Parts: sequence; structure tokens; C-alpha cells
Amino acid sequence: MEELRKGVSSKRDPDKPCIAICAGMGCLSLDNGRVISAFEKEINKKKLKTKVDIRATGCHGYCEKGLLVVIYPEEICYMEVTPKDVPEIVSQTVLGKKVIDRLIYANPETGEKAAHQSEIPFYKKQTRHIIGHNSRIDPQSIDDYLAVGGYSALSKSLLEMSPEEVLEEIKKAGLRGRGGGGFLAGRKWETARNAPGKEKYVIVNGHEGELGAFMDRALFTGNPHSVLEGLIIGAYAIGSHQGFIYTRHDTPRLKNNIDTALAQAEEYGLLGENILGSGFNFHVEVHLDIGIFVSGESSALMRSIEGNPPEPRPKYIRTSVSGIWGKPSTGTERSKGTKLVSLSGNIVNTGVAEVPFGTTVREIVYGIGRTYGRLHSRESHRHSSGFR
Repeated sequence: MEELRKGVSSKRDPDKPCIAICAGMGCLSLDNGRVISAFEKEINKKKLKTKVDIRATGCHGYCEKGLLVVIYPEEICYMEVTPKDVPEIVSQTVLGKKVIDRLIYANPETGEKAAHQSEIPFYKKQTRHIIGHNSRIDPQSIDDYLAVGGYSALSKSLLEMSPEEVLEEIKKAGLRGRGGGGFLAGRKWETARNAPGKEKYVIVNGHEGELGAFMDRALFTGNPHSVLEGLIIGAYAIGSHQGFIYTRHDTPRLKNNIDTALAQAEEYGLLGENILGSGFNFHVEVHLDIGIFVSGESSALMRSIEGNPPEPRPKYIRTSVSGIWGKPSTGTERSKGTKLVSLSGNIVNTGVAEVPFGTTVREIVYGIGRTYGRLHSRESHRHSSGFR
């Protein structure tokens, strides 16, 4: 694995210009294909194909300011880019190393500007462990994921740790599920591992049927290998050899990214039989929802995978003890210390934000969403509770 990673990294020049164009769901609706094509034509026109990389990435998060383009290695972030801006970006920024003032972020209240992504308040106030690499990688390239350290945790888990040690690490970290319950992941995994029976399953719930929620889509369309790596580690910890990814039927690009990631991982020996020579076997199936909201409820989701109507089961039946086909199963919506939040509605900055647990709703709304005006004092008190 490390030799493979070194081989990938050795072929990459960190100083080589790269144009990262957001191809997330928000920017897709802004016809980002025309901007991507414009960049490709301009690069070919100037005979720069071998000197400049073009990368269609996942969601950059700041949907309000789409279409987003980041120029690396300088990390210059341009907003609301259109095809007519492309020639100027290539000549002035990619070649001339100059910032185009009219395309960078400007604070709507103070007029203060920021050219680099890390300086923009929307990003500056976040802790982007989960989607931080979205603007740096092509979601359909396993090599891009390997180049930023991808699958190193899986390699360590399978080759240096026992399943029990992985489980203890998860418990010590205090990881929680990212659903409404916030159940401790270590306890859930341990329950599934200790449940009767040899057959155990692990499920990724990527349904996300809520209106205005697009966190899972931002992750799946931006970095599907990160989800897959966590899924395999979870399976190893509880002794599962079969996993399922349950996701939306109405987002073809999302499914295509998942299918591509699965095929690439299997080709690289990271999925299937005898993963990384460890003796651990694991396979994954993708299931699509049938288009109704309740499909995302955990027990309804499992009935759907079984081929039954997606009807929720009584809550006294724990899914970590009796899941699909009556076998133990556990979700893998995990990530250390942070939570993805969809920002939409009557705010200035719509998009996907990533914040640590403990961040108050007020900080999210005012610090990142930046609403105009002030909340009433009673509302202010009500909105001060944080994610725990």
C-alpha cells in the first residue's frame, strides 16, 4: 500500500497549477459542464495540457457563491464563475499569477475581500475533517484519494491491529453517530460484535430524504472512498464480511461515483477477498431507495434491502442486535469530532458546513450562515444550545 502511495505521489508535482472546478450538486445546477468545457478548450488553445491540470471535484461547500473554482497551489478561490471568465482566469491567474479582484469573496457588510479559500469567513470558521479534501480530489480517482493519505487507516487497522484493538480505539475516541440520537459508535459496534450468530452486516445509510439536507450527497459525490474506507474498518471491527450502501435513486451521479469507487477499490486489492493480504474478506452491495421519506429510517431501510416494503419496526428491536435478515448490523455515519450541517433558508451563505460537536446553533447561523439583523432575545436563548 505504501509503495503504491509513493508511486502515485512521485508522479505529482505539488507546484504544478491545478484548476479545481466544483462539480457538486449545487454547481451542477449552475451548468458547471459549460465551465469545465471552457477551461478544457482554453488550456488546449494555449497548449498547456501537460502543464496544467483540470479537476472536476465534489462539493466545495459554499453553494451560495457557486460556481466555485479554486486555483492551486496558491489556493485562490473564485466565485460565481461563468464560461466568459475562463480566458481571463487562465491568462491572469494560472499563467500570470495575478488575482482577479471581481471574482474573489467580498464581505456583504464590510466589503472586505479574501482571495484564498482559508481566509474566507465561511470556511475559516469551520473544522473541515470530513469534506476538507473535496476541493482537492477528483471523486472518481482513487489515486487522488491515496495522494492525500487515503486508506492509510485501513492499512493500519488490518495489518497492525486486531479487531478488538480497533474497537477499543473507537470507544476511547468517543465517536458518536451523526444521526439525531448521537449514539456512541464504540458501544454500537461492540453490541453488534457480541450479538449471537456468525453473520453480521454493516450498512451505510446515505438516504438523506429530508428537504434542504444535502450533507451525504456532498460527501458521496465529493469523496466516496472516505466512506468506503470507514465502512471496511467498521466491518473488520465487528466481524462482518458483507456491507451495504443504501442511497437515493434520483441522483445518478452519486450512484456512479459509488460504483466507480467500489470497482477501483476492488482493483487495488482494498475490497473483496483477502484485502491487502490480511486474510480479511469484505464485499459491498449498493441498494437504491424507492423514493419515499421513511426509507431512511434505519429499520425501514433494512426491510427495503430485504426486498420488503420500507416499514419501520418497533423501537424495542435494536438494529445492532437484529438487523437485515435478523442479523446484527450497524451504521457507519462516523467521523471524529465534527458534523456536517446543511445551511439553507433565510440566510446569506447557503451550503454545507462542517463544525465540531459543541458548536452552538448561534455560531452556525451567525458565524457561518451570516443572517442579516439580530434574533429576538428569547429566540437568541432558544438557539444557543449546541450539538452534544
